[in-house]
Amino acid sequence: MQLSLELGNLPKPIPRESIVKFIYKFIKISSTLHTTLTPFNQFTSKEKFYSSMATFSSFKASITLAMLLVLVTTSSAQLSTDFYSKSCPNLFETVRSAVHSAIQKEARMGASLLRLFFHDCFVNGCDGSILLDDTSSMRGEKGATPNRNSARGFDVVDDIKSAVEKACPGVVSCADILAVTARDSVSILGGPSWNVKLGRRDAKTTSLSAANNGIPQPTTNLNALISRFNALGLSSKDLVALSGSHTIGQARCTSFRARVYNESSIDTSFARTRQGNCPRTKGSGDNNLAPLDVQSPTSFDNNYFKNLVNRRGLLHSDQQLFSGGSTDSTVKAYSNSPGSFTSDFAAAMIRMGDISPLTGSNGEIRKNCRRKN
Repeated sequence: MQLSLELGNLPKPIPRESIVKFIYKFIKISSTLHTTLTPFNQFTSKEKFYSSMATFSSFKASITLAMLLVLVTTSSAQLSTDFYSKSCPNLFETVRSAVHSAIQKEARMGASLLRLFFHDCFVNGCDGSILLDDTSSMRGEKGATPNRNSARGFDVVDDIKSAVEKACPGVVSCADILAVTARDSVSILGGPSWNVKLGRRDAKTTSLSAANNGIPQPTTNLNALISRFNALGLSSKDLVALSGSHTIGQARCTSFRARVYNESSIDTSFARTRQGNCPRTKGSGDNNLAPLDVQSPTSFDNNYFKNLVNRRGLLHSDQQLFSGGSTDSTVKAYSNSPGSFTSDFAAAMIRMGDISPLTGSNGEIRKNCRRKN
């Protein structure tokens, strides 16, 4: 039996690398103690030695598993769906009203707000770091390749933060506002809703390099996508479900030019249509937009997966999910069952929201989402 542990919601500032190093040192010390208590030259046979080492290996594995379980359980308990029930009881109504107003003005904004949460969580956890502006001493995530001239909705987040601050000054983090905003954007556009776990605090730092390295690119292949999601405690199924967010929103010509001109795994009529708005020459029409879901770009449904089955995925990374690989069956299932997709999407969003939150006394509650206090 294989036991799978999801490490996505380990609390900061304990990164996975530190946990691994700690466990390694623990095992190394334990091994030293073991060999000190039972020197090799005291074993009467190789068989007894190997048997002893096998037993000790099982012991080490058990200790390691126990340590990981304690860490995961502790961090999970620090987020809760009723975190602001007393300190900011009208939070949800305040956020939803602002999100609804923004989407009424521009339907595309729902996808943009959802994308902000995704890009935030994939860079050092769901800590609101994507919202920080550059300073003279810190280059932030907004200028990273996946976000530059692409990430948007910051003004809407500012408006939401201002409204929340008026109701509950100094209480609600920008990181939590992003989480609630993402949920409301999806549900307002016809998608599922879910109970958002809250209690995150805001990062005081941001990282351009982490954003460049941590956010999947439109050209990323399936194996790399799976590896990145797995590294954050998300499964291949989560990858497919969360990619379904591309049922709403737009992409720039620079993101899909290579696919519509150079790839064979694309419907020819679809490619020709997209070429009409995206010239082959680099630098020409780079910022021209095309819908990620050609059928219903402002409705949260399962048409994205139907498009993939018909080789009409706009991005290379989209079509990789249905290209003869391990995720084909999940894509096919979602294309046939909108209920399965929306249910799995909601569950995956909750898991993504658990990625390395700052809790307790870590981080801060920013007064302005664009700068640390």
